[in-house]
Amino acid sequence: MTTPKMMQGNEACAAGAIAAGCRFFGGYPITPSTDIAEYMARELPKHGGVFIQMEDEIAGLAAVIGASVGGVKAMTATSGPGFSLMQENIGYAAMAEIPCVIVDVMRLGPSTGRPTSPSQGDVMQARWGTHGDHPIIAVAPSSVDECFGLTVRAFNLSERYRTPVILLIDEVVGHLREKVTLPPPDQIRVLERLRPTEPPEWYKPYGSAPGDVPALAPFGSGYRYHITGLHHDEAGFPTERVDEVRPWTRRVFRKIKGNVQHIVRYEAEGVEGARTIVVAYGAVARSAREAIKIARAKRRKVGLLRLQTLWPFPTRVVSEVCRNAQRVIVPEMNLGQMAIEVERIVGDRIVRRVNRIDGELITPQEILEAMETK
Repeated sequence: MTTPKMMQGNEACAAGAIAAGCRFFGGYPITPSTDIAEYMARELPKHGGVFIQMEDEIAGLAAVIGASVGGVKAMTATSGPGFSLMQENIGYAAMAEIPCVIVDVMRLGPSTGRPTSPSQGDVMQARWGTHGDHPIIAVAPSSVDECFGLTVRAFNLSERYRTPVILLIDEVVGHLREKVTLPPPDQIRVLERLRPTEPPEWYKPYGSAPGDVPALAPFGSGYRYHITGLHHDEAGFPTERVDEVRPWTRRVFRKIKGNVQHIVRYEAEGVEGARTIVVAYGAVARSAREAIKIARAKRRKVGLLRLQTLWPFPTRVVSEVCRNAQRVIVPEMNLGQMAIEVERIVGDRIVRRVNRIDGELITPQEILEAMETK
């Protein structure tokens, strides 16, 4: 029987990575994510893994990409300024379709900002931070327990779809301590990447495949192939041919868009018949839940749509849940990054934004006031 324990969100994230099979961590210390690196430095060697502190965040993600190409599940962790430095390599991992997990424990910015204060200012950067057209998966936990579970899920999604996956943790969740009961290893669903079965001379690392996700052979296993950040053909060699570039681009988008129903996770609480829907994520969803509890005690018809998956954005879910709502409230610790997506779907006429960018968590009272505003 598993014993409950007090854990910090960052610790639970690192524990989830190890449980998912992560055996390499490359990174650089940065507040407020350093606890993850410290945990991995201490615990990874006990599981046969390797921790390397690199010279900066750029090198940290580069090392992670290299480890993944070698067949090892790999992760890095950072915060705002380091996340900005990683954008070029995130684009490289997307172009080369290399599985990896990037944890961004969000803090108040821009620039150095306030390193110990919470924010949700990296939501749009997670989607659009690196240049070019490519899909991305990003998830956001609201509790210590979810820091563990969504980290496992991030690895599973990364391996399943051969893509970088971003875990967006609010500073306040990363440093929160709660009692959690971690599942035993035999109850944790862990997915592995698809390995090729054909002879090396037939192998095409970017060829057409069922589900649009080709098998990935680790370097050193007898399969020789080319990896580049340039547009490439099915064998991985650079190309400028439209008839090769276009199918690759469409396949990479299709493997995510075609599986949105399997990727997106959310929780809908009391949304049936609700006149007011609160759409929230991360730490703010906890404030939203308390506000809704108070409002229901006053017999208000309110519901909560809590998003665990931020990208790809759950368009269908938001549309269905908010279809009959008279008001949709979107509280965020930014000036309305996710609200833009909600307004695009339901219209800005009924959306009420609740925003803070001062390093303080949005309170239940602020959300309640938005419910009262006409």
